[in-house]
Amino acid sequence: MICLVVVTLYPFVNTLAVSLNDANDAVRGDIYLLPRMWTLDNYKYVFSEALIIQASFISVLRTVLGTVITVFCSAMVAFTISRQEYVLRKFVSISFIFTMYFSGGLIPGYLLIRDLGMLGSFWVYIIPGIIGVFNLIVIRSFIEGLPDGILEAARIDGAGDFAMFIRVVLPLIVPVLATVSLFCAVGQWNSWFDVFLYNSSKDYLSTLQYELMKILQNTNTTQTQSAAEVFANSANTNALTVTPTAIRATMTIIASVPIIMVYPFLQKYFVKGMTVGGVKG
Repeated sequence: MICLVVVTLYPFVNTLAVSLNDANDAVRGDIYLLPRMWTLDNYKYVFSEALIIQASFISVLRTVLGTVITVFCSAMVAFTISRQEYVLRKFVSISFIFTMYFSGGLIPGYLLIRDLGMLGSFWVYIIPGIIGVFNLIVIRSFIEGLPDGILEAARIDGAGDFAMFIRVVLPLIVPVLATVSLFCAVGQWNSWFDVFLYNSSKDYLSTLQYELMKILQNTNTTQTQSAAEVFANSANTNALTVTPTAIRATMTIIASVPIIMVYPFLQKYFVKGMTVGGVKG
């Protein structure tokens, strides 16, 4: 277990050390667990970009709304197709699963988004992925493992389907909802390609990941000196303040920290959801 922990944590600790080290000095290498020359210049450089704060807000907003809406809608559909009395459950399930293996492609998808009038809109981040098929299957498997007597008792007490879902099913499937929420949140937080496709001309709808990707591209194209040249010029007043290696490490830390902070609160639900969901009671 100690070896596993070391192998798992070392890359992150090393990346953190590089991000906190002077960029020109980091080119020399040999940075392992601690920075050789401590500095926050890499973070200052990244957050000096004008759109970073706005992009961070959009990323948080799309992560929160996207996760809540996707999980709730996926849970409703999963509850529907888990009911034996629903005569179209097999057809609907196959229709959803079919989309996991076949899609229209990038260009038809773009044309569909355009025809729906969602280009240049915040909702293009939410609506196209409002139902995740993998999440749907996971939630449905969990619901099918619930005792039938609980749902029958609710129906005898006069609860309708929606009331049964809200008052009975949702409280019982919190573990699997937490698991799926983590998947959705990570996907929303790390997504940038949809910004590139649909909202690249709308700076106020840009996300943190997309802005960090642009910073890295700009750094890679403008910082063309070799490692030997950078080291040789490190004493010069015109020496580089950032390098692609330092910026890449800084971006990795910025993008990872929010998810790392959320995960401990969901860990117990995550473990329970992944184990109990696969066993039918």
